[in-house]
Parts: sequence; structure tokens; C-alpha cells
Amino acid sequence: MTTLSLLTQHVTRRPQRIALLAQIALLGSITQAAKAAGMSYKTAWDAVDELNNLAERPLVERSVGGKGGGGARLTPAGERLLALYQRLEVLRERMLESVEQEEDLELIGRLMMRTSARNQLHGRVCGIEEQGLNDLITIELPGGAHIRARVTRESTEKLELGDGRPVIALMKAGWLYVDLPKIECPQGLNALEGRIEEIRESGDGPCEVRIQLPSGQTLCALVDQERIDILRLAPGDTVRAQFSPAQVILGTPL
Repeated sequence: MTTLSLLTQHVTRRPQRIALLAQIALLGSITQAAKAAGMSYKTAWDAVDELNNLAERPLVERSVGGKGGGGARLTPAGERLLALYQRLEVLRERMLESVEQEEDLELIGRLMMRTSARNQLHGRVCGIEEQGLNDLITIELPGGAHIRARVTRESTEKLELGDGRPVIALMKAGWLYVDLPKIECPQGLNALEGRIEEIRESGDGPCEVRIQLPSGQTLCALVDQERIDILRLAPGDTVRAQFSPAQVILGTPL
């Protein structure tokens, strides 16, 4: 499957929570709707809680117990939201017909994301390894470098992660540890090498060290002045940014 077909498949399919709303409207049961939407029972109930928490008014009403064993239905607000999304789907299909460059569509999605994390690297999922209740997600960055993120199985399911899925990896500047390439990197950490583009002194706190990666992407790390002096860091030096897979937050397009 080509990159464009993967992207088109993602953009035209319904997000899980919208798919769940549609199945609840059709089946009148969260349990049955979860099966139809390809979700676990727990994930479906959590999704309903999130939907109701995020909306101004509840989108789903639940009834527990009773002769029929309980059920669920969309509220008027939920019905309006689902109808609106269905209209948007039609508009989105028309938009896709006019898309000539997939990169432009992906870029728009990345630019629409707002976050407090200083570091945002886009890439694609190229591997998922189960580790107990967690998954270790391998992400290929532009230029061929790889990083890993450790997320819960529930997050893997909620974000619909799979091979080829576009993702945004978020890391706060304070989570990056800057070292020299000649010093061995502890096993299990992510390690990205690049050249120092700039060192910004704050005067009363850590300095901002901007590192340009071979791909052209840039990382920002907060480094104490004492460590900068010890390593004798200066613009143009090659350094390595290290961070734990547990310190990578993943985001995906809707």
C-alpha cells in the first residue's frame, strides 16, 4: 500500500470515538457498539466518559441493569454531533479528490497542533513491540533516524497506532540530556546526534541549546551552564541528545 493510500485511508475513516457514537446510535448498547467498532469493552466505556467530559452537554446517556440488561443512546447533543460529522465526511472526501501533494495535507495537520512541548518531531510508526501492559513504539524520522516511545496498550489502541501511521513525537526541553558522541550512551535510551546551532544564555537558569539534526529538524535542550563549561560546548560542536522512551509523548492527526 502506498503512502498516499495509507493517508487517504486514515483521513476518510472515522476516528474511533465517532465510530463508537455511530454504533451506539445504531445498536443501543455500549457492549455491542464496542465490538462493532473494534474496541475493547473498557476502552469503549472510557471513550464514552471522555466524550461526555469534553462536551458542553453529555453526548451519551447510559442505563444500567433492568430487564434488558441496560443500554445506551445518544442525547440530542450527541445526535447533532454525529450528524455534523457525517456532513463533514462528505466535504472531506471532496477535498481529498483535489489533493495533489500528500505532503501538503500532512503538513497542515502538523501545523494545526498546539502543545507546550518545545520539541516536536514528525515521523511514521515502523514497529510495535509488546512489553507487558505497555507497547514500545518505534518511529522513523525523516532521514532514517529512529526513536522509540513507551506508551500503554490503551494508548496504542486509542491512537490507532500501526505501521505507517503518521505521528508527532513530543519531548519537553528539560527531558533531553546532552552529551558528547564519544561518551557511551546508556542502553535503552533514545539518542539523536546533531550539531549545536546556538546556545542561548538565560542569566538565571539553564541555557537553551539548539541542536540541528541531519534531517534539518531541530531539538531544544535545557542545559546547566556548569555542564556546558565541563563539556566545553560551543556552536558547531557535534553532540548527542538522549531521552527515555517513557519521556516521548505521541500525538496523531484526528
